[in-house]
Amino acid sequence: MQDSESQAMSANLKYLSLGILVFQTTSLVLTMRYSRTLKEEGPRYLSSTAVVIAELLKIMACILLVYKDSKCNFRALNRVLHDEILNKPMETLKLAIPSGIYTLQNNLLYVALSNLDAATYQVTYQLKILTTALFSVSMLSKKLGVYQWLSLVILMTGVAFVQWPSDSQAAATKELSAGSQFVGLMAVLIACFSSGFAGVYFEKILKETKQSVWIRNIQLGFFGSIFGLMGVYIYDGELVSQNGFFQGYNKLTWIVVMLQRFEPARRPRANCNFSAPALICSTPMIILTYLQSSAKDNKDKALGGLVIAAVIKYADNILKGFATSLSIILSTLISYFWLQDFVPTSVFFLGAVLVIAATFLYGYDPKPAGNPTKA
Repeated sequence: MQDSESQAMSANLKYLSLGILVFQTTSLVLTMRYSRTLKEEGPRYLSSTAVVIAELLKIMACILLVYKDSKCNFRALNRVLHDEILNKPMETLKLAIPSGIYTLQNNLLYVALSNLDAATYQVTYQLKILTTALFSVSMLSKKLGVYQWLSLVILMTGVAFVQWPSDSQAAATKELSAGSQFVGLMAVLIACFSSGFAGVYFEKILKETKQSVWIRNIQLGFFGSIFGLMGVYIYDGELVSQNGFFQGYNKLTWIVVMLQRFEPARRPRANCNFSAPALICSTPMIILTYLQSSAKDNKDKALGGLVIAAVIKYADNILKGFATSLSIILSTLISYFWLQDFVPTSVFFLGAVLVIAATFLYGYDPKPAGNPTKA
């Protein structure tokens, strides 16, 4: 009975997670692109300040989750934060490196979407699979299978096709976009490398310690806020002094910040599309974790644990591939029909298909052949 209930609940939550992931990924890219190209009176919001606000929101969300795990007891929460963060300064300092790189990456994504249309960005940013795989092989000594290496070759080919210049696309880009495609491309490439390195480094830290993911994300958010404020002071200090920290903020800006904060970005493993650390920091897993922690009895909690395990396993192999594919398709359609800053070409479609195929192939896990019967 429990197995049938867990299978039914797991199936429903798989589709719920898929829907949330597609909505989250697509809406973040499109709203960020729209907010950076929308022509309004007055100063535009500063992307550096948006990154800082997103980090602060992450800290607040993770503290609330730790509070929930502490049975909603403020003393227990204070004890956990004191013991796990303040009393372990060296463990906390380990997060400074990936946090600084993540902060750089988040700022680069604003630069990229200020200069690239959403469809081109979505496809090109899938190169983070390649960089993550390479860093995993070099830093964690992970081994990739034949399908993974083949998918990486297909991925690079697809991105090359997407970036291949054509006369019609160049004219359309020049006419529709005020940004520089080269600047956007460089921002995406650097973001892909920073994402790959920081993600692998973060996974290595998680494996070496027993601290919870929530605590680790509080530490990441703390350093991210510091590095983000340094960026605000260095690059936008004069503008902030003139027009204020929240200059140009509107409802759309806050939507972008909220979507960016709950983007599932921690991080693809070398042998799959989406790791458990990545998924558990995303909105779908926050929802599922809350459902599990809110269960009325131990039976429901046990069932919730089985469901979460099943969803993580499913996401590793299939869900992220579907989410990526649907996001690319939706971004292409909306960029063409609504934002009107993108004119698709046959070469772009070929590249997008190759990237989508590579995403699925990278997460493909062939079943091992049965052991031969011993004589």
